[in-house]
Amino acid sequence: MKISTKGRYGLTIMMELAGKFGEGPISLKSIAERNQLSEHYLEQLVAPLRNAGLVKSIRGAYGGYILSKEPETITAGDVIRILEGPISPVDFTEEDDPAKRDLWLRIRDSIASVLDSTTLADLVTYQAASVDDSYMFYI
Repeated sequence: MKISTKGRYGLTIMMELAGKFGEGPISLKSIAERNQLSEHYLEQLVAPLRNAGLVKSIRGAYGGYILSKEPETITAGDVIRILEGPISPVDFTEEDDPAKRDLWLRIRDSIASVLDSTTLADLVTYQAASVDDSYMFYI
């Protein structure tokens, strides 16, 4: 299973919203600029997230998007499943060999376990820690 740009950029949107949770709406334009992504593409990705109830849109001059729930309650698995579909390394209907089928099921379950145990709050914390650990060099 390979996570496409839909899943990766969708997580980017959600992490940005989680990082500013409680501070008001954030525009997709600002998320796109900050992460050097296409605003138009982010608009396509935020629609299913809104339809699934993970984000809310706020209209108006100072509008944008906010998380509909606290970052601690939304997992990476929630986002990936909405944008990518079911988590599966292979199509199980094509696998007749029980040994290989068991392997694919264990791989699927391991991936799902990691995604489902990682919240947006965790990702924002990891991101902040990695920024704090970086070095600045001046020449």
